[in-house]
Amino acid sequence: MGGGHNHRRSLGEAVLIKDNHIAAMRLAGLNLEQIVRKAQQNTPKDIIIEVEVTSVAEAAEALKAGPDIIMLDNMSVPEMKKAVKLINGRAKVEASGNIRLNNVREVALTGVDIISIGALTHSYNALDISLEMDSQTMNLL
Repeated sequence: MGGGHNHRRSLGEAVLIKDNHIAAMRLAGLNLEQIVRKAQQNTPKDIIIEVEVTSVAEAAEALKAGPDIIMLDNMSVPEMKKAVKLINGRAKVEASGNIRLNNVREVALTGVDIISIGALTHSYNALDISLEMDSQTMNLL
């Protein structure tokens, strides 16, 4: 109702370079720009390349390779504003990590293009909509 939707239907629709991937590739001697370029070289051109960053400096480094999306992970609102200004439309910008109902508007006002809210899947309260009936009387329980 608020205009939200999934930005991919399966893991095969995009390459998401996460913190663990970055750590492993750094051990192999690659910097963030090289990691993104390696993903671009080994991925069909119609597949989106997204890279997770945790600082404005990492966003600047990743931007050199030209990824499709730069995910700002667990950044403060002031840091997000700086990163959005730095990226300046050269990639889509996604905000992720610690996004809640009480701060989503402030995050949106930073200028990010996408807001990911993990709480929708890992912190929800389930609603029990089961229908229980007595098998003898068929009365609702």
